[in-house]
Amino acid sequence: MLNLIYETEDFLALNKPAGVLVHKTAAMEENTLIDEVLKQYPLIAKVGDSLVRPGLVHRLDKDTSGVLVVAKNQPFFEYLKDLFQKHEVRKVYLALVWGELKGRGVVNAPIGLKPGTVKRSIRGRNLKMVKAAVTEYKAVKTIEKDGETFTLVELFPKTGRTHQLRVHLASINHPVVGDTLYGRKKNPWSLQRQFLHAESIEFRSRDGKRVKLEADLPQELKKIID
Repeated sequence: MLNLIYETEDFLALNKPAGVLVHKTAAMEENTLIDEVLKQYPLIAKVGDSLVRPGLVHRLDKDTSGVLVVAKNQPFFEYLKDLFQKHEVRKVYLALVWGELKGRGVVNAPIGLKPGTVKRSIRGRNLKMVKAAVTEYKAVKTIEKDGETFTLVELFPKTGRTHQLRVHLASINHPVVGDTLYGRKKNPWSLQRQFLHAESIEFRSRDGKRVKLEADLPQELKKIID
């Protein structure tokens, strides 16, 4: 069942739940969000530049929740793709990280793929597909739990690399709570997903109007910070 935030003749805005792949990968054949989209909007299968990612200009990690935009026609797909390439799309994420993070800051560090793994890193020998990556952050508040300090942060990615936010936060010793790939294996809330949520996405539509799409924080995350 799709959680539809907003729909126009050009696009769908969905609130993606954690634990669901956006599209199929070489290693995973489980049901995906795009599979569900195509059941209700079969014509989207012909939109985009990839048969496995129809309608998609951006994506979210499996265990990240929040706003995802799916193009319904090729002209809008090309339009949105151009906006992303020109960095004219504003995305805001919410994350809970280990430790106390203060004020505002920027992580400007290229990210590459570690050979033989799915992990990305800003450092290491023989990294593959290294690309520039920039993340701005702003600390919102600190939370104490079981003798540990955590910080709720807003994140503003200026680029869109795979695992970018998770890698950048881990690189400054503040990994995302629940991120077992780049952070700690356990957390005080026994959270079975990473505390990373795509809160909003903002861009100018083809008719020139500013569009801001927002997704409510899932209950399993909301109860931690309330």
